[in-house]
Amino acid sequence: MDLSATTERKQLQETATAIFLAAIKAVDPEECVNRRLQLSGTDLLVGGDFYPLATIGKLFVVGIGKASAAMACAVEKLLGDHISDGVIITKYGHGMALKHCRLLECGHPVPDASGVEATAILLNFVAQATADDLILCLISGGGSALCPAPAVGITLADKQAATRLLLASGATIHEINTIRKHLSRIKGGQLCRAANGARMVSLILSDVIGDNLDIIASGITAPDPSTFSDCLAILSRYQLLDKIPAVVHQHLAAGVNGLAQETPKPGDPVFAKVRNHIIGSITDALAAAAGKAKTLGFRPMTLTSSLQGEARQAAGVLSGIALLSRRSGQPVQPPACLLAGGETTVTLHGGGLGGRNMEFALAGAMTLAETRGILLLSAGTDGTDGPTDAAGAFADGTTAGRAEALGISLGQHLADNDSYRFFQRLGDLFITGPTRTNVMDLVIFLVGR
Repeated sequence: MDLSATTERKQLQETATAIFLAAIKAVDPEECVNRRLQLSGTDLLVGGDFYPLATIGKLFVVGIGKASAAMACAVEKLLGDHISDGVIITKYGHGMALKHCRLLECGHPVPDASGVEATAILLNFVAQATADDLILCLISGGGSALCPAPAVGITLADKQAATRLLLASGATIHEINTIRKHLSRIKGGQLCRAANGARMVSLILSDVIGDNLDIIASGITAPDPSTFSDCLAILSRYQLLDKIPAVVHQHLAAGVNGLAQETPKPGDPVFAKVRNHIIGSITDALAAAAGKAKTLGFRPMTLTSSLQGEARQAAGVLSGIALLSRRSGQPVQPPACLLAGGETTVTLHGGGLGGRNMEFALAGAMTLAETRGILLLSAGTDGTDGPTDAAGAFADGTTAGRAEALGISLGQHLADNDSYRFFQRLGDLFITGPTRTNVMDLVIFLVGR
């Protein structure tokens, strides 16, 4: 065993971890909420808009997403007894103690029966509001799966089957959420229809490329520019028209023919009293990561905040840039920290266990093989990568060789989409537990001297 290489790897892993945690701190829900929400005397200030408390009948709080419980904690600290009531829906294990809001936990990324029940409670809760009330909505990534309200004629099992097919197809989150909106009674701005004309203000942590309001949590409080026709085009693109449940296909076709209600579009009067505010995104996380890298002696460079495409292909490209930096000092001279944020996809071909970040790291290990002094960390800012307990994984130039010494085939694990078990055996999983925030994925390449 090369002890110097082992020591170098461990030091770079510690550095990458510190950079990742600095990024997470920058998008901490409490920090983000407090930047946009203030109580000034008898006025509630939200993103530059004033809401005099004397003009508010009741103040309700609703939350949807992986970070919603943490966001609700921050709101409760600030507003306390001004809150009349609240309902917060989050992923199992992501809850926090709340005083003024009811906490409901349910399944993600595939919706479950608890999610259906929680969403029904949420819709009934919002329906009690009047035009004099204010509903403060706390929205973050994961909301699409956590709030299933199947359209009439569609069952939870139908939505689960459609979700699994879409997740395995390589479809982007924009495409997946376009379909989710049109199979729902709450997504695509439809929560606003249930609010009886109450004022609604949404504080949103973005987990999508471009920060599109209509895509984050499937745009629960935002106008939806997509259509039923778009849904059929997406299913056709991924050859899923004959695979999805027949009732789903029939519902979408009925919508195309005007026999099912469309989601509310931009300009719809239902949004006249609705305000949406982005309070945190991958841009904030990348800036903090770059700042931390600099303090640790690395020259930071952000390559993109819109990383997308197949995980293994994106990994090859970015790993190539890291190799170029190591060999020629371009585009940045070592010691360097190359950063990227976004959300790749994985088209499943095997039956293994893993997520897009671990697959990214596994593919990156192939490109970096036998190159010393480069470390890769790819991880989800929510602390979860796919259906696993890991946020992502570390990889470097020794990964392939160490695996081979243990009789583990990197290529076979990549072909089987079995990245979790690969990195588990090497001891290179990156496990953080729930971070209670969510702004897509963060990729860190450290290039040593």
